Order: sequence, then C-alpha cells, then structure tokens
Amino acid sequence: MPIAKVEPLLTTRNVQGPFDYRLGEGMAEVGVGSVLVVPFGRRRVLGVVTGLAESSEVPEGRLVEPLEALDAGVPPDLVALGLWAGREYCSTPARGLGLVMPPGIGTSADARRVRPLVELEVEATPEGLAALTGEGRLGSRQRAALRALAAGPRGARSLAAAAGADRAAIRRLEQRGWVVTREVERRRDASAARVGAVPDATVELTEAQRVATERLAAALDSASEGSGGTQPLLLHGVTGSGKTEVYMEAARMALERGRGAIMLVPEIALTPQTVGRFRERFGDIVALLHSKLAAGARYDEWRRLRSGEARICVGPRSAVFAPVADLGLLVIDEEHDSSYKQEGDPRYDAREVALERCARSGAVLVAGTATPRPESWRGLERVTLPGRVDGRRLPPVDVVDMRGERGPFHRRTLAAFGEVTKARSKAILLINRRGWAPHLACRSCGHAWECGDCDVSLVVHGGGGGLRCHHCGHSEAAPQACPDCGSATIARVGAGTQRIEAELAELLVPLPVFRLDSDSLGDGAHAGELLRRFDRAESGVLIGTQMVAKGHDFPEVTLGVVLDADATLRFPDFRAEERTFALITQLAGRSGRGKAGGRVLVQTLAPDAPSIRHAAQHDSAGFLEGELERREALGYPPFSHLVEVLFAAREETRVDGAAAHVRELLAERLPDDAELLGPAPLFRRRNRHRRRLLIKAARRGVTVDAVREAVAAAAGSAPLREVAFAVDVDPQ
Repeated sequence: MPIAKVEPLLTTRNVQGPFDYRLGEGMAEVGVGSVLVVPFGRRRVLGVVTGLAESSEVPEGRLVEPLEALDAGVPPDLVALGLWAGREYCSTPARGLGLVMPPGIGTSADARRVRPLVELEVEATPEGLAALTGEGRLGSRQRAALRALAAGPRGARSLAAAAGADRAAIRRLEQRGWVVTREVERRRDASAARVGAVPDATVELTEAQRVATERLAAALDSASEGSGGTQPLLLHGVTGSGKTEVYMEAARMALERGRGAIMLVPEIALTPQTVGRFRERFGDIVALLHSKLAAGARYDEWRRLRSGEARICVGPRSAVFAPVADLGLLVIDEEHDSSYKQEGDPRYDAREVALERCARSGAVLVAGTATPRPESWRGLERVTLPGRVDGRRLPPVDVVDMRGERGPFHRRTLAAFGEVTKARSKAILLINRRGWAPHLACRSCGHAWECGDCDVSLVVHGGGGGLRCHHCGHSEAAPQACPDCGSATIARVGAGTQRIEAELAELLVPLPVFRLDSDSLGDGAHAGELLRRFDRAESGVLIGTQMVAKGHDFPEVTLGVVLDADATLRFPDFRAEERTFALITQLAGRSGRGKAGGRVLVQTLAPDAPSIRHAAQHDSAGFLEGELERREALGYPPFSHLVEVLFAAREETRVDGAAAHVRELLAERLPDDAELLGPAPLFRRRNRHRRRLLIKAARRGVTVDAVREAVAAAAGSAPLREVAFAVDVDPQ
C-alpha cells in the first residue's frame, strides 16, 4: 500500500515530521496537500500530506492508517511554499503549513469545522401554479407560499420569512406535487462596499500608464513562455499617478493569458476600496480574503479561488498564500508599508514570500509605491509614473517650525483650517499617537503614571476612558490626586488623536470631524464605513494615525496636515528616516487630487532633517540615494541581513540564562563574517522581562541556517524552560 508522508499540525518545536502512514482502502484520492485526521500517540491530530512513497523505513506492523480525509485540501504548490516559509523564518513545518491551510479547518482534529452552506431550495411546479387559480383547495399558508414562489425558486428560510411557510407546510405542498425541493450550495456574503471614486471601466490610459502596461505585458509574455521573465518590477509612481489603473490593466492581461492574479493591500481597511474597483472592472471572478471576514464567507472565497471560479484575489498580507491557480501576476500595493510583516510566528514578510512564490510559479511581481524602500529602489527594475493622471502638480508642502511654539497647532495651521471651513472643503490631519495625551504627570513632584506590567507610561484617554496601557491593555481610572504628594495639580502632557479631535470639533464648527484610529474602530469593516461617511460628507476633517495616509482617494481634500512629524525620528531604529519620509509623502499625496488643488503643512521640531526636507520637495530619488549611502556606511540592509532572536520570561534570571545559552549556540554556528550583538534588554512587557540577540550578516542563507540549527538545539533544553522565544528574520 502507498505511504503518506504526513506533517502533524503541532505547535511544539520538539516534534517535527513528516511521519509515515499507510493508506488503506478508501484513501485512493489522498495526495500531496490532503488534510488528514491521524492517530498520533494517544491523540488525534490534523496533518498535511507533504509527500507520497511506495515504501517506508518503519516496520510494516508499526504503520497505522489515517482516520479520516477531510474534503478540503491544500494545492501542492502551496504546501511547498508553506514548508519554505517555516524554514526561511526559522519556525516549524507545521506553523509554515498553517499559513496555507483552508480557512475554518483549525489545527485540532476535534475542532468544529466550517463546511459549505447547503440550503433547501423550493420551486413551484406547473400544477402548483395552476392551483393558485382555484384548481385545488389551498390553506392560507400554502396559498401565500405558492404566491411567493410564482416569481421563481426561493430558499426555505426566505420562503418562511415571506409567507410563513415552515418545513411542514413545504412538505405538504411537495406531497401534493405542487412544489419540488432540492439542496443547493449557497455562497456566504463576502461583499465589500467601495470607498471613494471609481474610474470608468473604459478609462483612457495616460502616456506614462501606457508605457508601464507595455512593460508589464512584456514581462507577462516572457513569464508565460518560461524564458526566465520573472524579474520583479518596482512601479514607482507619485501619489495620484494612477497605479491602481495599471494594476487592473496588468490583471486583465494576465487573465487574457489564462493566468490568475493576486492584489495585496497593506491594511484590511483598504480592501473595500480596492475590491470594489476590481469587481466593477472584472465582476464576480474577484475574491476577497482577509481575517476579519466571517469564517464561512472566508471559507467560501477560498474555495472559489481553489476551484478556479474566482481568478483574482484581493487582500492584505495573508492573501499572498491565496490558492490562485496558475498564478501569473502578484501585485504589492504600497510596498513600503511595514504592515506586510507578520508579527506572530512565523514572522514572515509578505514581500519576500511574494518574491519566492513568483519565482516558483513563473509569475510577474509588481511592487508599487510612491515611497519605495531602499531595498526595492536598489534591487528592482523600475517602471515610473512621474506625474498625476489629471496633469495637476503635486501639492506644495510647507514645513512649519514648531520650536518655541506652545500648543498642538501653529497659527499658520489654524489659518489653513479656517480656509477649509470657509470653503466648506475637506482636510486630513495625521498625528501618530492615539488617546488624549501620551502620559500623565504631577506638576508638584513629577510623579508619572506607568503600567504595573510594562515599563511604559499609561496613555490618557478622554470620554471616561481613564488611563490605558497600549501594550498589555491594562486600564485604570483617572486619578484625582497624586499618590506621592497628594497634589491635585495633575497635567496631561502632549496630544493624541482624541485631544486633536475635540479641539478641532470646537474650532471648526460646523465642519464634521471624523477620527480614524484603532481606538475608534473595531475592525477593518468599521474603518470602511467611517471612510465612506467621510467620502459622502459635503465637507469635513479626517483625523487619525498613519491609517489616514494609506491609499485613500478623496478628490475634495484640499489640505493635509502632519502634526509632530519628527516623532518617528526619535525611535532607535535605522529605518526611522525612511518611515518619516514615507509617512509625510503619503499623507501629502491625499491632498490636491481635485479641481480645487491643495496644500500640505508639516509641523515639526526638526525642519532640517533629511527625511522631512526631501519629503517637502517630493524628492524620492534624492532621499533614497542619501539613505542608501548612509546604510552602506553603517552596514545596514540592503547591504546586510538582520536576524533577531527574542526572549521573554517572568523571571529575569531565566531570560538572562536563556539568552546567554542561545548566544553560545549561535557563536558556534554563525559564519565568520556575521556580527552577533547582545543580549540587550528590551522594556518589560506584559510582566515579562525581555532580551534580544541581533545578528548582522552579509550572507543570508547560511546565517538563517545557523540560527535555525541553534534554535532547534536549544528548544526543550533546561535553560529555555518557562522562557518564550521567537526568531524574526528581517525584523522591522
């Protein structure tokens, strides 16, 4: 009998397969990607078939058979991709395979699984319709049911709601030959309403767009011919240059060549706008995949892609694993965005996974942005869209020096908002801090309120929100007096989105003020509704964190404002300049897309910082050239590769011992040209002490292999007991 190589979906690092199982009668359809329920010791676990063999090294008498094969299965190419992700990001095969599993399957053999939605459909027969004219005796419910069915078949639930016909009434009608019933599979709703203007399907391309699509067409032809034409492309277009139109044209060309497409967006909040535009162009062959969809709807969308009923997938980073058959095009919109990095294990980067998937499938990768990462600028072939589609110039950006100023707003900023109010237009304001104020302090003795479980200040929230920790969720009531000195002179220091919202709502009456941050929203669907309200409003101001700068298209916006623009420069991160440049440039791109034009004000305490100066000039090339010179001098990516190992434990001695132990294992295995730094302390979080090891190396492959081996050797050892650890390749 054939042998299935099965990787059990276990969370532990200490048990990794694959393990051999004998395929008995009834398992003839099992192949690579099949999901099985298998006995594993005394447990029943889920496993994925990663290979088939004719024989096994395990003695025949010890081989057992799977207990069940599930209907859902993973495409073989995604099995290979999941295993690659597990290896590449120093995780486990099971966790890598978890990335490609069908939604609703879970990881437990006994978990309740999502299944296709099957509903009873009822249709009137000719005899039943004739009975309505008086050729038969009908009860009131039967008559109401037949009248409801006169327009066509209906589901049993819909019929019950419309006519009060329960299952018993339907059964009696069926017995009399007046209706027929059948079970039909229904698709659960995954609709996404669009936000903002949608271009006409017959839109004419600009000359720059036409040149870009011709380059993409050549790449698709080369890839289809199998001539090594999978060189990834960077679509560098200023904000408002029509990148989405180029993406849709590329998707159309991929479909013409019999191939599918994936469109990645950085945030769930952006999926309604993007999927709406794609569905208007391509109809129902566009599927939507993201984690905020209801489990049933997500399962149905996955199956539509798996079967080929849907050929284009739109979604955030997890959609890079969508089961699109014969993938020909993979687009990463706003490729600079750090949201493409997964925070949980495996800590994959969807941009790197996309590169690997395109290389394996012979697909064309297009990374699009107005603010490319230095890695992309240096490593990818560029296709440019230098101007906006409407021919308008990018809005002028004024850098407002806040040194010596008091309060959150400069007088020039207040004057600009006054103009918006007078003109009844729209504005977007970005401040990358939530809450009312970043921290609370006593003016008399200097006492500051901090989280008891994290080494950070508690954030002040208005509206009765009290004090909250943004790391562990701890909250407490706002104090009336200082616990140290008893003083009532307590100051709320700084400003967050809530305070700015309150102040502008008072200053800009009658303009409505909308706030978009993770405190005001439950999920991506709520974000979409808020953006729709802002889009439909005659005028108003949208305030929020970095979410307001991402990809929105509102032609009525005439003013963009960035408060405390240098805040990100204060982070101890070599990417701080890059992030500051991107944030300002992206927010600036939301202004001036309509006939009224626009302007941008950037308030900062560091007006001469290179990132702020270049962003004000809309100078991506100048900023990136300087940034690449700086990184080369310091040996940072893209001139090196980084791997981080993180440790956390309640007891500080344990976390120190674990970090020292893994450091020794790494020192034995890393190549000579790799630099091993740490362990360095990180701030305490969720009552856990944390340490960090950082490896900087010129050669990625051998370094990742060495880290994987060291972690495998450490897993389960005494120094790592009661210590959580994680590996982050290419940390953000």
